Amino acid sequence: MTHHYTDLITIFNETFFASFNTQLELGGDEPIYLPADDSVVYHRIIFARGFYASALHEIAHWCVAGPERRLLEDFGYWYEPDGRTEAVQAAFEKVEVRPQAYEWILSRSAGFPFTVSCDNLNGDFEPDRLAFMHTVHQEVLRILADGLPQRVKMLSEALRAFYHIAPLTADQFLVK
Repeated sequence: MTHHYTDLITIFNETFFASFNTQLELGGDEPIYLPADDSVVYHRIIFARGFYASALHEIAHWCVAGPERRLLEDFGYWYEPDGRTEAVQAAFEKVEVRPQAYEWILSRSAGFPFTVSCDNLNGDFEPDRLAFMHTVHQEVLRILADGLPQRVKMLSEALRAFYHIAPLTADQFLVK
């Protein structure tokens, strides 16, 4: 199955522009979320370099953010760049569990491969990717058991319809 970022832009914008005044847009090297302002009257999720996975990741952060956070640039979140210490990496992974769980659900909804991102290539230690994957997996199972939040459900359904993917079940999410 081929995944074009242009399809994801169309699916996202058709699903959310009218109801959330938000568009997904292709960006440059760094992703960013920009709320509406005096020069642009809609909110923008801008993903990096035309990567489908980058778009899904940024969408997942948008799905986590509540109404107040969606009025702040990059949702008001802190971001510690690559090269984190072990303690800072642990804090990073703690706040990334929910967005990466949503990303995995959306990836599966599109038939797109998912890999957790520890995002610390230049740190002074090697993050435990498998342990983080297990943590994200447990969060996915909780979300599936509790029912998908509204925006995740809306996009999941739109992606599954576009890519002809069967309804999601817990056994489709495997830690590798």
